[in-house]
Amino acid sequence: MVVGDVTTGTDVLVIGGGPGGYVAAIRAGQLGLDVTLVEMESYGGTCLNHGCIPSKALISASGLAHRAGEAERMGVYADPAVDMEAMVGWKDRLVGRLTKGVESLVERAGGTLMTGRAEFAGGDTARIVKSGDGQGSETVAFEHAVVATGSRPIEIPGFEFDGERILSSRDALALESVPDSLVIVGAGYIGMELATVFSKVGSDVTVIEQLEGVLPGYEADVTDLVHDRVESLGVEFYFGQTAREWEATDDGLLLRTDGNGEREGMSFEAERCLVAVGREPVTDTLNLDAVDIETDDRGFVRTDHQARTSVDRAFAVGDVAGDPMLAHKAFAEGEVAAAVIAGEPAALDHQAIPAAVFTDPEIGTVGMTEAEAAEAGFDPVVGEMPLRASGRALTLDEREGFVRVVADDETGFVLGGQIVGPEASELVAELGLAVEMGATLEDVASTVHVHPTLSEAVHEAVKGAREKSIHY
Repeated sequence: MVVGDVTTGTDVLVIGGGPGGYVAAIRAGQLGLDVTLVEMESYGGTCLNHGCIPSKALISASGLAHRAGEAERMGVYADPAVDMEAMVGWKDRLVGRLTKGVESLVERAGGTLMTGRAEFAGGDTARIVKSGDGQGSETVAFEHAVVATGSRPIEIPGFEFDGERILSSRDALALESVPDSLVIVGAGYIGMELATVFSKVGSDVTVIEQLEGVLPGYEADVTDLVHDRVESLGVEFYFGQTAREWEATDDGLLLRTDGNGEREGMSFEAERCLVAVGREPVTDTLNLDAVDIETDDRGFVRTDHQARTSVDRAFAVGDVAGDPMLAHKAFAEGEVAAAVIAGEPAALDHQAIPAAVFTDPEIGTVGMTEAEAAEAGFDPVVGEMPLRASGRALTLDEREGFVRVVADDETGFVLGGQIVGPEASELVAELGLAVEMGATLEDVASTVHVHPTLSEAVHEAVKGAREKSIHY
């Protein structure tokens, strides 16, 4: 029997239960608004179920196995065995626990959870199509809507994901056995993180990239360290190559490329192929035309500094609202959208949003580079501390990497920073705080840091910008 369409009402309809959506729902509930959160698949979205958390779990586990097997100079002798099925099972249990936590947090904030696909039916209504036979649909009338439908991996024509030979990042994170060989198309952050994981658990990994280097968008001395470290794990890189076609073989597949410029095309054999060439917004399920929400030429929803779309009552947060596609950016946007809807003053400051790449070594950046600061009209001064001069880094058997701080020479205001090394994703928070609060080099330099810690490298870099470094 088909359940009839019923109509309910809510102050705030949040479409999508990923980082931006569930945070918007929780914060709106805390601010006294009636909230309905609709999720088509799993609460927590791609980040929690198929991205940030699963990948970091496997990065940690594979890194532990690799370090144990490479620690002879520290007097540790081990030959770890990796059980990929057990590792993925551990990862899945973590995800399950966190997913239930998201549901509980939304409900405790007073939100109503609905499972289904939401599509706009008009300027102030949406139709929720329930999953499963006979579940019917429900119409929700709303005062405000928050679009938080996220993004999905981009497919290359001819390389449609099948979960067997051609893998998305989601497929790769669910593999229960280690591929003997893996070719990765794309040397962005997803490709580089997963190249690190699979090389550490025993795969022969090859990375092909259309551009002439890894991790586009980062400075060369940042990416060179990561490239060299990953290459030392046995990963082979081929740049200036564009994936053209593939065919199945008895042992997996044969992939052919076209060379860019003067480069010749090549052929690669592997058991599986991971395509990691970027992500695209999920908007095709929403029927945006029904509410006249504008998108840009890449399909991302246009928003302002308050996460508001071209329609006053509609907001968009997270990946669907465009770059940078980062979960913590989505968190911030979700809180801003909820506050604005509740009538509170709130706005986004993208300059202070840090970014991290969980490769080996990690990368953490925030604010401006030296070149960007100069282009913006500042007179930049730079301080740098190499980790080879850090006692704590050496006790971790980490010799490569650095902390760089960029500031305005006249005022001393910290404008940004770049960190390459262990725990860079943690260390960059201090520089993010400095950028956000308008701290000066002197503010950070006068803050006593614990010894011995990696954070001392931030301290020394800041002092070095004024030529006052003690340990370098």
